Amino acid sequence: MTNVPSIALVLNAHLPFVRKPQYSQFYEERWLFEVISETYLPLLRMFRKLELENVPFKLSMVFSPTLLSMLSDSLLCDRYMAYLDNQIELAQKEKRRLKDNSVFEPLADMYLEMYRRSRDEFETLHGRTIARSFDYYSKKGYLELMTTAATHAFLPIYSDIPEVIDAQIETAIISHRAEFGKNPNGFWLPQLGWYKGLEKHLHAYNIRYTIVTTKGALLGSPPPFYGSFSPVMTPDNVVAFIRDAGATKAVWSETEGYPAHPAYRDFYRDIGYDLETSYLSAHLNGINRGYTGFKYWAVTGKTDNKRPYEPSAASAQAVAHAHEYLADRKAQARAASFWMKDIPPLIVCPYDAELFGHWWFEGLQFLEALFRAASRKDDENSVRLVTLSEYLAENPDCPESEPEFSSWAEGGYAEAWLDGRNDWVHRHSRKAAERMRELTIRFPNENGLRERILNQAAREVLLSMTSDWALLLRSGKSSDFAARQIRECIYNFNHIYEMLSAHTVETEWFTNLEKRHNIFPHMNYRVFAPKI
Repeated sequence: MTNVPSIALVLNAHLPFVRKPQYSQFYEERWLFEVISETYLPLLRMFRKLELENVPFKLSMVFSPTLLSMLSDSLLCDRYMAYLDNQIELAQKEKRRLKDNSVFEPLADMYLEMYRRSRDEFETLHGRTIARSFDYYSKKGYLELMTTAATHAFLPIYSDIPEVIDAQIETAIISHRAEFGKNPNGFWLPQLGWYKGLEKHLHAYNIRYTIVTTKGALLGSPPPFYGSFSPVMTPDNVVAFIRDAGATKAVWSETEGYPAHPAYRDFYRDIGYDLETSYLSAHLNGINRGYTGFKYWAVTGKTDNKRPYEPSAASAQAVAHAHEYLADRKAQARAASFWMKDIPPLIVCPYDAELFGHWWFEGLQFLEALFRAASRKDDENSVRLVTLSEYLAENPDCPESEPEFSSWAEGGYAEAWLDGRNDWVHRHSRKAAERMRELTIRFPNENGLRERILNQAAREVLLSMTSDWALLLRSGKSSDFAARQIRECIYNFNHIYEMLSAHTVETEWFTNLEKRHNIFPHMNYRVFAPKI
């Protein structure tokens, strides 16, 4: 056991399942391709660099089952390679368009190099197996790998349907084990959505810990003895780590967070909305307007008169922010240490992985500078980076507390998934879940074709619960697409339900559906069966 204060960085790598083999190309599949190029491959590149230079780093990472499914899908891997070829062609066109422009041509060069490097690394270095490359760093002790609910469902919505909670957890664990060869110790709550009683389900599947919001923890019973600087033990012996409010604000705040700094690249200003559609049409999967990934302007401020992006200035600012971030966490740790004599303070810093590199272009430079700064010994104000399991192994005795219902959405509860723009979703997904439970009772021991049909029904129910779609409906961004995703899954399930009730099979329709929604190859529909 060590008394040195600790920082635990946690990155949640997740995307909703989008796979459309019935189309030759599909724009929303680019969500995956963009984060592979801007987040996942650069993360691996950074890990490789730090390891070669003997710079120690520790990180906990969550890989959602939907993301793992897409990363290992041969069709999507082929399409990602085609996407990279398309981006390289666009970068070359941009170099010609911007020839002799001393401000913008170097930025076109930057993107050309980025996509060429991504193509080489994805194909040659990683052999199209990114998840396996992350597992390498896990086996080396740098990373701890966690899982999350099968389709990133907001679990409190289904707290009164225990079969749903079990199905989401069990399917996730099976997916994680199939990819990484072992069960996870930690479980990321989608949207950090916690409710009293959830720990019973986690404990039943041997999950040792999860993460809750500051608000939910501080409203817990009894209030946590050390505030957010120590995990707590819930009534069913699942440890709840507590998100740190200061670390959250520093990165997440839209107005005060680091990504809003004027020097950083502006995510929203993209040539896909600036240049003629005739010039871009071949690079946007058939749509008129959309993000291309080519962004030449800095955040600047709340103005349309943006300054050109300067990578060197942005990089220097990322390093400065990393040092500021570490200094602030050290100050927190010093203050906490005065009244924490029997346990070292822990600062838990959970974020969406896609923030780093994709949304915040300089975010990975920030992380690298943070790892480097944290590795330097400072006896007077030292802190260390740890994984959550590492801290728990050294400090197994946690104060007892039961967190209150909460999420990390605006307002801290569930309104993000339950307002007039998206509340219709849940009556359909909940009804489908109830019918799925009924099917497991009616058909408890099927095999052959009927078992395949029931397994597909279970997939469709789980997919209908994806919390991302409700958030998109609420925000208005890609809301038509999100609504179609939900309606398609509900229609598919209901059609299967009707076929089973009528003892008929539309073989061609069903086979096509199996090929389209091929997620969770180890699915067992009995995960929805009531527990006796």
